[in-house]
Amino acid sequence: MANLKAFRQYDEHDVINLFSPSGADTPVPLNKGTVVALTGDGWLNGASADLDMIGSPGAAFTNTVAQRYGVKAHVAVCNDDNTPLGITLYDLKEVDENGEKLVFNPRKAAELQAVVSGQAVPIATRGVFLYNGVVGTPTAGGTAYASDGGNISATGTKAVGKFLGVKDADSNVLLKVEL
Repeated sequence: MANLKAFRQYDEHDVINLFSPSGADTPVPLNKGTVVALTGDGWLNGASADLDMIGSPGAAFTNTVAQRYGVKAHVAVCNDDNTPLGITLYDLKEVDENGEKLVFNPRKAAELQAVVSGQAVPIATRGVFLYNGVVGTPTAGGTAYASDGGNISATGTKAVGKFLGVKDADSNVLLKVEL
């Protein structure tokens, strides 16, 4: 399972903030460090193309309207059928550790480095990250690949970067993403 650790070195110019995670293959919660790919038509230019009404944030009551806006452009968990765009820098979560909805507490969501469904998730296309959850045995200088489920693997066909070391005792490895 993908998981980024605290050590990160990247430039904000290499981060895309235009897409929200969605689709049948996208589990909730989704961990930071998951490799994602574009879905559908990607991002479209225009005032009517950037936001969508995504429904009520909670319970529906008679004679009330409580709509929530969301980003129309989507990404989904990368698999063997699509091309990787980058890795997520935030988690996708609906509730916190106490079961409280994060849509009603954006400060808590920011503290957890999480977005709720419909919000744009930051996606890094380049950088150096301490990564936990590599499938297989990485080698220093070896190529990192995208594998099913949005994970990083030591073997595969779709390169996403290089390993800058081997796994440590906690299964962490330094990963250089180059997409």
